[in-house]
Amino acid sequence: MATTTNYSWTTPDNTAYVKDGASAIRTLGSSVDTTLYTALGGAYPGLRLIKKQTIGSAVASVQVTSAFSATYENYKIIITGGVASGAPDLQLSLDGITTGYYSTLTYQNFGSTTVVGAQASNAARWSWTGAGTTAALNMNFEVLAPFLAKPKTGHNIYNEMGIAATNGVSRQFNASTSSATGFTITSSTGTLTGGTIYVYGYGIS
Repeated sequence: MATTTNYSWTTPDNTAYVKDGASAIRTLGSSVDTTLYTALGGAYPGLRLIKKQTIGSAVASVQVTSAFSATYENYKIIITGGVASGAPDLQLSLDGITTGYYSTLTYQNFGSTTVVGAQASNAARWSWTGAGTTAALNMNFEVLAPFLAKPKTGHNIYNEMGIAATNGVSRQFNASTSSATGFTITSSTGTLTGGTIYVYGYGIS
């Protein structure tokens, strides 16, 4: 039997019978599947896009469903584009978990070396998971174990997109062991228009 140049996958000879075509395709497909599984380190390696959702027009909040599952343990949520009606921080709550959200923020502005902090305790959602201005929205938030029966943690690169505005790192915690399959993003003030939410899962095998 003929083989491929790099991985020696078995392929049919030019003189092979047509009736053997299905078997030859299965053999080649199995070889490709095995090689990629080994090379990439498992069935779901790396960072994989799970969901892409556009934010509506002049909305105070947006719900993203079917974002978390047993396939992945940890997730990255990114928002780009769009605008806010003011300068809110973007807050995030996990579906089915309505209380017990703790957040801290360590921040400064680009024109100062002074670092200060803020915190929110036992709230209805996490604070400082993203930011908005009349020019753009941004979020770069990572959440760990939202679907698992474990406490939830998160962190975000927080940037209000202004030289004198707040920028820093936020950290989040919730002791709930409830399983969440989605989340809601809420503007702390005003509304949001446009922009795209991307949800990625980190491979676990």
